[in-house]
Amino acid sequence: MVTKHVLDNGLTLLLKEVHTTPVISWWVLYRVGSRNERTGQTGVSHWVEHMLFKGTDQFPAGILDKAIEREGGMWNAQTSFDYTAYYETMPASRIDLALQAEADRMANALFNPEEVESERTVIISERQGSENSPVFWLHEETRAAAFRVHPYHHQVIGDMADLHTMTRDDLFGYYQTYYAPNNAIAVAVGDFDTGEMLARVETLFGYIPHGPSLPGFSRPEPPQQGERTVRVEREGTAAYTLLSYRAPAATDPDWFCLKLIDSVLTGATAPGGSSLGNRTSRLYRALVETELVASVGGSLFPSVDPFLYNMLATVRDGRTLEEVQAALDAELERLAEGDI
Repeated sequence: MVTKHVLDNGLTLLLKEVHTTPVISWWVLYRVGSRNERTGQTGVSHWVEHMLFKGTDQFPAGILDKAIEREGGMWNAQTSFDYTAYYETMPASRIDLALQAEADRMANALFNPEEVESERTVIISERQGSENSPVFWLHEETRAAAFRVHPYHHQVIGDMADLHTMTRDDLFGYYQTYYAPNNAIAVAVGDFDTGEMLARVETLFGYIPHGPSLPGFSRPEPPQQGERTVRVEREGTAAYTLLSYRAPAATDPDWFCLKLIDSVLTGATAPGGSSLGNRTSRLYRALVETELVASVGGSLFPSVDPFLYNMLATVRDGRTLEEVQAALDAELERLAEGDI
């Protein structure tokens, strides 16, 4: 059973007791990601995530890393199109440190200018590392072609030009806008008493004021008229083909139908996962076992707005993109004819 409670300041709390091991996983998710970014500030969601590991007055930079490790825990974060998530998994008797840390950085992150510049270098290097992969460029160009209006058109890491020009005030203003209890969901799963956990969350998070009304930023993608094709040429010896179809939002019942279809084509994964190399899948048998491609996989991510269903294949030496695309089309036609 999941217990749901909403604090007076708008924080939504979801609690589930699991007493199999003395461990608790604690997550705080914010309804903000690259979908919320404007031109000139692409990548700001991911950069803000980095800055929340750079300290507060209560927990200066580096203190929590050592404290959580010392207590036998782990912590991390991730930024996606639609959300940013922070989490700690700790021994149950030490979970209060995680609750304190997340409550503190929800309201009190410092955004020290020197730390901002240090992270600028880190994130630019992160993007440069991604640029070493031809698949990164293929995904980026495909997204840009698929979304000409909607902000799903850019990668979570952001455009290089924006990473060079964004300021500390840009980052801090974004944090102040979106990092508020009324824009967050806190989740605890593990070995705890629901009443005690609820009381502790009320104590630590209840003082944080309700945030401002959030900007109603929405730019629906216009209907697509006809097929769109991109060709990316980079250094390297391998060729790749990426076939993308428009996919419904996660709230659409058809999303789960498409997820089942993806399981048939490329193999079963958890929602949001990417499949690769499932030997029982149709595409593996049709493309890998026939030596058309070295690998093939699919990805379908749950999203707030309609996104994409992708199939990516690495073409074998001596085979052509046209052969691979024809084989992919044949498997999709097989589905369309009801062979499932």
